[in-house]
Amino acid sequence: MTFPERVEATPPRRGSIMSAMNWMGGLTLLLFWLPVLGPLIAGVVGGWKAGSAKRAVIAVFLPAVLLGILAAVGIGWLMHGVFWGLLAGLGGVAVSLLNIGPLLLGALAGGLAAQFS
Repeated sequence: MTFPERVEATPPRRGSIMSAMNWMGGLTLLLFWLPVLGPLIAGVVGGWKAGSAKRAVIAVFLPAVLLGILAAVGIGWLMHGVFWGLLAGLGGVAVSLLNIGPLLLGALAGGLAAQFS
């Protein structure tokens, strides 16, 4: 009588970039009244939801870039000019990146904690 080989189950992939972006964005909006601590808490939760430090960093920067592209396309379409669209897109990215410091630190801490837990 032969027994089948024992197959180790691979652990399920933990976390996703979309979930992390949603958590970070939602908590940042809810905790706006805490200037530095709010984005830091949102970053830690979002980094934990991302599951790794790499996905957490992507989840921090991707919304800023997407907002810039959306602003550039929208203003360019409304003004019928590429220059004003690019200017508005760069402005959208700059405003989005103002809140990046504590959010990035929190996301790295949460991503590393999730990765090594």
